[in-house]
Amino acid sequence: MGNFSLLILSAGFGKRMLDLTHNLPKPLLKFKKQILLNNTIEFFQDIGCDEIFINTHYLHEHFEKHIHKVLYDKPVKLIYEPKILGTGGGVKNIFNYTKNKNICVVNSDIFWKQENKIDIINFIQDLHDVTYCKILLSKKNNFYGLNKSKGDFCLKNNIVTNWIDGDEVIYYSGLQIVSKKIFNSTAKSFSMNDMWNNLIIDKNLNGQLLESKIMHIGDKYSYDNL
Repeated sequence: MGNFSLLILSAGFGKRMLDLTHNLPKPLLKFKKQILLNNTIEFFQDIGCDEIFINTHYLHEHFEKHIHKVLYDKPVKLIYEPKILGTGGGVKNIFNYTKNKNICVVNSDIFWKQENKIDIINFIQDLHDVTYCKILLSKKNNFYGLNKSKGDFCLKNNIVTNWIDGDEVIYYSGLQIVSKKIFNSTAKSFSMNDMWNNLIIDKNLNGQLLESKIMHIGDKYSYDNL
C-alpha cells in the first residue's frame, strides 16, 4: 500500500500525562528509547505513506524545532491551530492542505510495532474506497495501556454501533480512515466523537478488528509500566 495521506493528531494538552507534559507535548515524549512521534512517522512511511500532517496547538514551537532537526524519508508538514479545533475540526481542516479526498488519521499516543504492520496494511488497503469513515478496533485482550470495563463500540458485520452493557469489550485503536464528504455541514470546531455518533445513527460508520497487540501510551501509568 502506498500513496496515502496521514494526519497525526497532536494539538491536545496531554493533561493525563502531567507533569511530564508541563514543558513538552506528549507526542515528543520518549518511550522505549524512541520518541512517540518518530515511531508513528517512521511506521507509516515504512508502509508507503507519502504525505504526513501534524496538527499542533499546545507548545507548538517544540514540534517546529523537532521537525527541523529530524530527517524523515518524506517531508512532514506542521499545521498550527491558533485556536484549538478539537479532533473533528482538526481533521476537517487538513482537507484544506491535501488533494486527497480520503485520509488516515491517527492518535499520537500509540506505540507501533513490527507486528502491527500486516494489520494496518490490511486496514488501509481500501482507503480510497471508504465512503464515510472506517475505524480500527481492538479487543480488550489485545489492547495494552487501557484498562476499563466498558467498551467503546460494538462491531457486527463491519458496522459499528455504540457499546452497551453485555457486549464484548472493544476499544478504538486510535486509527481511522476519514472521507472529506462527512464534513460538508459541520462547525469549525468539534469532536470526532460527535461525528461518529451521527454516522452510527445512519449506519455509516464501518469498522475492522486488528489481530495483533497494540500499545496505548495514554497516561502516566501506561507510560511507566508498559
